[in-house]
Amino acid sequence: MQRILSAQLPAHVGATVRVAGWVHRRRLLKSVAFLIVRDATGLTQVVVAAPAVRAQVEALTEETVVEVVGTVVTNETAPAGVELTDPTVRPLGDAAVPPPFDLYRPVLAAGLSTQLDHAPTALRHPTRSASLRISAAAVAGFRATLDARGHTEIHTPKVVASSTESGANVFALDWFGRPAYLAQSPQFYKQLMVGVFERVYEVGPVFRAEPHDTARHLAQYTSLDVELGFVADHRDVMVVLRDTLAGMLDAVRERAGGALATLAVEAPEVPAEIPAVHFTEALEIAGAPADEPDLAPAHERALGEWARREHGSEFLFVTGYPMAKRPFYTHPDPARPAYSNGFDLLFRGLELVTGGQRLHRHADYLAALAARGEPVEPYAGYLDAFRHGMPPHGGFAIGLERFVARLTGAANVREVTAFPRDLHRLTP
Repeated sequence: MQRILSAQLPAHVGATVRVAGWVHRRRLLKSVAFLIVRDATGLTQVVVAAPAVRAQVEALTEETVVEVVGTVVTNETAPAGVELTDPTVRPLGDAAVPPPFDLYRPVLAAGLSTQLDHAPTALRHPTRSASLRISAAAVAGFRATLDARGHTEIHTPKVVASSTESGANVFALDWFGRPAYLAQSPQFYKQLMVGVFERVYEVGPVFRAEPHDTARHLAQYTSLDVELGFVADHRDVMVVLRDTLAGMLDAVRERAGGALATLAVEAPEVPAEIPAVHFTEALEIAGAPADEPDLAPAHERALGEWARREHGSEFLFVTGYPMAKRPFYTHPDPARPAYSNGFDLLFRGLELVTGGQRLHRHADYLAALAARGEPVEPYAGYLDAFRHGMPPHGGFAIGLERFVARLTGAANVREVTAFPRDLHRLTP
């Protein structure tokens, strides 16, 4: 007999079916017992009246994996409006040791540290798994949107020979007796692949050995990277980013509507044109000193409130960051060389995306490195491609976990990460 998922049961009223999943909850009343079985799609209520089956149910522990065969009948008060009657119950493994928290309760009572210590079990709770379903839907929308725009998905090395890229600290490792490093980003490789495919994207892990112990930072996170060639400037990149975000949120609504409902959140609409302010104007709006070289979290929050108040937008572009705060490969603004053709996108008052136009002439790279007092040798393999012709290009990177945390209102990015890696955590 083929297994039926809980979400499929309403189509089988009157039939005898087989379901399987985890013991979510048992309610033992005098005249009847109820067994709630959880699978990937929801809950199945099983009505137990026979004394022998009741004795089996009483001996079960929460999270034990079982198989149930029974008849589907209508009951509007049951999950999905149906339940199973006249069941037989068969454990599919050993009796489970109950976890240190009740998964059947609407909210996990355990603190975040305890949840992370027991992540394989805590993630079974609907409020934890919902964020991962949203994450998966967002990535599907990211891929679909860019595929439709002619981008090619690439896969670049996560072990690299050079520790220098954009100032971030790196994780060193031994590569057959040679020094190597975990990649801070696919930045160099995705630029080089513009010379092959013109438009590329990647979904993959990146590693930052930065001593941040905050609610918004991880040492390993998932980066959604995009690069495209033959752009006029950074504004062409911003258009692609806007459409990509819209596609991601459309996919979340379509593919993870149940997860949004579980968390009682709505996916915001992306404006047809996201409002944009220059960095110098952003400082004025945020009430920051005119010589401030970057935006602090408090400035970002003030800008987010301004964007909602003045434009009704959850999103805001800040363009023209000072060149001193951008990587050496960033293209300067031809009209204001001290500022860049780069941007950040704020989502609800938090930096979500960094992007911009890149340099594409070999001589400009040599000049940029010389101006910063950096040697050419560590970048030799990267720079060589620019000797052989590269088009004007640009791109961006979205931090997936930060996007989902901001979308769902999670207070800590670890709440939406299956197995977070940070200063203190390498397991589970």
